[in-house]
Amino acid sequence: MPTHSETRELPYSAQQMYDLVADVARYPEFLPWTAAARIRTDEDRGDHRVMEADLVISFKVFRERFTSRVVLWPEAMKIDTEYLDGPFKHMRSNWAFEDTQNGCKVHFFVDFEFRNMILQKIIGVVFNEAMQRVVRAFETRAAALYGPKT
Repeated sequence: MPTHSETRELPYSAQQMYDLVADVARYPEFLPWTAAARIRTDEDRGDHRVMEADLVISFKVFRERFTSRVVLWPEAMKIDTEYLDGPFKHMRSNWAFEDTQNGCKVHFFVDFEFRNMILQKIIGVVFNEAMQRVVRAFETRAAALYGPKT
């Protein structure tokens, strides 16, 4: 079961990075292997929001749709994602954002396993590189939205 954990210090505010990651509907515009996104439900529950979202991932000859529950915690500046349906045996990810003197720290964690062993083996070979590419895609998107690093 591959896991990946990464912390990056970026020259953007924690709020900016939180907003960027929370905007799931825009993932196909910049996130590698994300062909489509659709928000099924979006509920405000007072101190947090809960979305159910479908993402279509496309990698080589594989194209799969999966559904996740995304829980947005604006006060804590955290985002938790839990797998609901699709090609995974399991999947969860967490984002946390904290302001620093020069911007913010972004903490990212993901743990998943595909049901399809062929796809799992393909991803397993390039997993860490793929996850680093995903994090870099968010960093590049932040530069496009909020200006380049100074």
